[in-house]
Amino acid sequence: MGVNEGTRENEESVSNTNLDKIIPFSSPSVSKIHEKKQKQKQKPKKPYHSNLKQIFILAFDALRDRKARSILTILMVVAGGGLMIALNGMSAGVASLINRQLSILAPNVLFVTPGQINFRGGPSPPSTLIFNSEVVNRIKSLPYVQEVIPSYQGQFELNAQGNILTTPVLAMDPTKLHLISPSLELVPGSLIQENNPSAMIVGDTIANPPGKTGFVMVGQNVKATYSFADPTTGKLQHQSRSFVISAIMQPTGNTCIDRSVVINKPTGDSLFKKGGKYDQMAVIALSGDFVNAVQQEITSLYGSNNIGVTTPKAILKTIQGAQGGNSSFQTGIAFIALLVGAVGIITTLYTSVNERIKEIGTMKAIGAKNRFILALFLSEALIIGLLGSTLGLLTGVAGAYVLTSGMLGTGGGGGGSPGSGGGGAPHFAPIFLPNDLLNVWFLSLSLSLAAGVYPAWKASRLSPLEALRR
Repeated sequence: MGVNEGTRENEESVSNTNLDKIIPFSSPSVSKIHEKKQKQKQKPKKPYHSNLKQIFILAFDALRDRKARSILTILMVVAGGGLMIALNGMSAGVASLINRQLSILAPNVLFVTPGQINFRGGPSPPSTLIFNSEVVNRIKSLPYVQEVIPSYQGQFELNAQGNILTTPVLAMDPTKLHLISPSLELVPGSLIQENNPSAMIVGDTIANPPGKTGFVMVGQNVKATYSFADPTTGKLQHQSRSFVISAIMQPTGNTCIDRSVVINKPTGDSLFKKGGKYDQMAVIALSGDFVNAVQQEITSLYGSNNIGVTTPKAILKTIQGAQGGNSSFQTGIAFIALLVGAVGIITTLYTSVNERIKEIGTMKAIGAKNRFILALFLSEALIIGLLGSTLGLLTGVAGAYVLTSGMLGTGGGGGGSPGSGGGGAPHFAPIFLPNDLLNVWFLSLSLSLAAGVYPAWKASRLSPLEALRR
C-alpha cells in the first residue's frame, strides 16, 4: 500500500511537470486563438435597425431608378385617397348645412298642401280638396293649433333699373313671417306694410344675388312682370305692375324665403287669378310637442290622399336618407379608385421583380435570406403607400375646398313649401373629421401594403441558381 501511494504521487508530479513544460511552450498560439474566439463572442451583432435602414435605402433607390413608373403608381394612390377624402368632406358639409337650415325653422310648423307631398320626384296623386277660407278656419279650430297662415304662390320677373331677375313670389300676411321663421330680422329702414298692395318684402338672396350686391334697396321702385293663361283664349298673357321695396330681410337660413319676394295676400290673389284658392298653408302648433297630434288630426279630417302634411323633422329625415345613399355611392366610387391604385402597385412591383431577377439572384448568392428580399419589396410598397396616402389626404382636403368655393346657389326656382329648400343650393364648406382622415389614410396605406405582398413573396421565393441563369 505504501509503495503504490508513493508511485501515484510520483506520476502526478511527473505529469504536472510535463504540463508545466508543454503549456509555456505552446501558450502564445493557444492564447491567441482563445483571445480571437473571445473577441468573436464579445463582438456585438449588427443592430436590427441598421438592417431596416439598409432595406429602406435599397427600396428607395429601386423606386428612384424607375421614377416615371413609381410616380404614376403613387399618383394612382393619391387619386383614390384624395377622391375619398374630398367626397367625405363635401358630404359631411352638405349634411351639416341641411341640419343648420332645418334647425332654423320653427319646430312647431307644419306645411300643408293639397294632395300628397312627394319628395322622391314624379307626379303627386291628384287631390279633390281645394284650400279656401273654410278649410283654413276648420284647421284653425283643431286642438293644439295656434295659427294658420295660407298663401298663394307665383313667379315674377323683376326689373330694377335695367337689371332683371326671376324670383318666386309668396302672397301671404307679411306680419306672420316671424311665425314661420323665428329668426327673421329686417335691414335698417325696413317697414312691413300689411295693407299696402304695392309693398314688397325682398329676401336676402334677391336683394344681393350671388356675384352681385345691391340689386334693390329699401324704398326703390321695381317693375314686376307676371304671366298667366287667358281664361277665354288660353293664350299666355304678360302683365306688369310696379312695386315699392318696403323691407329687405336679413338671411334667415330658410332658402325659400331668402330667395323669394313677399307681397300681401289680396294682391297675390288678384295678380295670379287664384280666386281665393290657396296653394299652401303653414299650420303653427302650440309647441313642437303637439306637431304629431296636429298632423294626425289634419290627415284624419281630410284623408292622406287629399292633403299633404309635412314637418321640418320629416323633411330632415327624407333628405338625410337621400344624403346617406348618395354618400355611400360616392364612397363606393372612391374605394374603387383606391383599388385601382392597389392594382397599379401590384403591376409596378411585379414588373420590378421580373426586371430584377438577376439582382435578386446575386443578393441571394452572397447571403441574402428570403426574409430580406421579402422585406425589401414590401418596403417599396410601403414607401409608395406612405407617399400616396399622405399626398392624397392633402390633395383631397385642398380639392374639396376648391370644388366648394364656387358652389353658390343660383336664384330662381319655383314654389314649394318654405321648408322644402326651394331654389339653388347655398354655399357650404366641407367638414373633415380627424377620425375620418385617419381612417382613409390607414385604408390607403393598408391597401398599398397588401398589394405588395404577392410580388414580394414571389421575389423571396426565387432560386438563386435559376435567377443567375437568366
